[in-house]
Amino acid sequence: MAQFISFFVFMAFVAAYSSWKLRKDNLSSQDGYFLGGRSLTGIVIAGSLLLTNISTEHLVGMNGDAYKHGAIIIAWEVTSALALVAAALYFAPRYLKMGLTTIPEFLEKRFDGLTRTIIAFLLIISFVSTLLPIVLYSGAISIEQIFEISSLLNISQNEGLWLTVVVVGSVGAVYAIFGGLKMVAYTDTINGFGLLIAGISIPVLALWGIGDGNILKGLHMVFENAPEKFNVVSNEVSVGDGARDSIMPFGVLFTGLIINQLYFWTMHQSIIQRVLGAISLKEAQKGLLYTGLLKILVPLIIVLPGIIAFYYFNDTFYDKKELVYPSLVKKVLPFWMTGFFVAVLMGAILSTFNSALNSAATIFSLGIYKRYLNKNANEKLLVRIGKMTSALLALFAIGIAPFIAHAPKGLYQLLQQLNGIFFIPMATVILAGFFLPKISAMGAKIGLLFGLLFYVFTNFILQIDLHYVHIWGLEFVLNIGVMLLVSRWFPRTNDFRITNIGVVDVTHWKYAKGFSLFLVLATLAVYVLLGNVG
Repeated sequence: MAQFISFFVFMAFVAAYSSWKLRKDNLSSQDGYFLGGRSLTGIVIAGSLLLTNISTEHLVGMNGDAYKHGAIIIAWEVTSALALVAAALYFAPRYLKMGLTTIPEFLEKRFDGLTRTIIAFLLIISFVSTLLPIVLYSGAISIEQIFEISSLLNISQNEGLWLTVVVVGSVGAVYAIFGGLKMVAYTDTINGFGLLIAGISIPVLALWGIGDGNILKGLHMVFENAPEKFNVVSNEVSVGDGARDSIMPFGVLFTGLIINQLYFWTMHQSIIQRVLGAISLKEAQKGLLYTGLLKILVPLIIVLPGIIAFYYFNDTFYDKKELVYPSLVKKVLPFWMTGFFVAVLMGAILSTFNSALNSAATIFSLGIYKRYLNKNANEKLLVRIGKMTSALLALFAIGIAPFIAHAPKGLYQLLQQLNGIFFIPMATVILAGFFLPKISAMGAKIGLLFGLLFYVFTNFILQIDLHYVHIWGLEFVLNIGVMLLVSRWFPRTNDFRITNIGVVDVTHWKYAKGFSLFLVLATLAVYVLLGNVG
């Protein structure tokens, strides 16, 4: 009973606090609902970015991968800091000068309306077909394992998963539908601090137990048990036989991973929407760079526990990696803390789920409904359409989440492979919009179509002996070539300049460059210090 009480008390506190903070906000206006009234500060942005990014597909998926493959998967996290530096110093100033509400808006200004619409549809499809169902499914596994819902209600485990998916999805939809971006951001911030506390408690308690009250001794014992697990540089093959089964070959850090990280942290709507809602550029830069620091530290929560789990379980869960993290939590967490932990876990699920719903609603309402279905729609109607969109997408995600089969390479690897269908083509077009002035609207559309088909054909149909992240890099280069070639035949006809329309103060944070240099050096230090361990 105590665990359920702590669960409901924390959840109620988050809901009550967020509702109180929003009591004076106008959520019926376009900026108020979709961008939090452009009033978000650095701390709120950082907390929201962390929780939008870190969810159960990280806690469950990445710890499962670390359990089996070691710290090589840390690359997904620490290299994010470099992309966040680019976001803070280059992209955020330009987005805020243009006063954007969505990333597809930029594509209309730079190319044309059809390019914006295509990207908008692809973004919505990527949210519904990959991110939302996997987040719900991985979250349901954790909650079912820790709370043992099926045993408590005397139902099958499959029925327990269904029930958990429906409840979590419904609660997330309520937050996103009725509170808008600002409600999502505030709940993210509280849950973010909760996640850091609860997440770090798992390895701390585990190491305390292993070392008989001495955490450093416990860490030494875990290290001595399998020192190779701490090595962050993988010697896996990335080209030829075995490349498709590799998890994170070191070489991919210099090809497709760069493009993926740039897209996610500088162009992905659910991430950048927090930046677009900033009260000023200074606060946006603070939020992005604080997030960069957290991303370097977050492997303590989503990598180290997986390595510790190998000390406890050896190869017991090699074929069921999604059960590793919930099993570790049950083993080391005091019974009275499980309610709080599951509440924080649910907060992490809700954050990513809510953010994707809010972003999809923003894109559909402003980029599709107002443009094609009702050009005269007022702000209140657009907000209502956004709420309806969130509700429909939530129902769809809830319906398909339980059908996600156990991915042989793990949930996180599955998510990344599916994301590659959409992320790299869209990244190519957006980057070309900023850095290649000769690319035309026709070139952008043909390049986008080529990228989608190329990745699906090479990775899923031909299944060439090349790691999928390398395919991203190859796809990026070929996309650029196709766009340049097409643009020679169909040259650019419009003129575009980034101008400051005065929506918010765009004065740079005076410590932005110094903080950015620190993050770059810290990222390099991780690979220098842990690159030859074991």
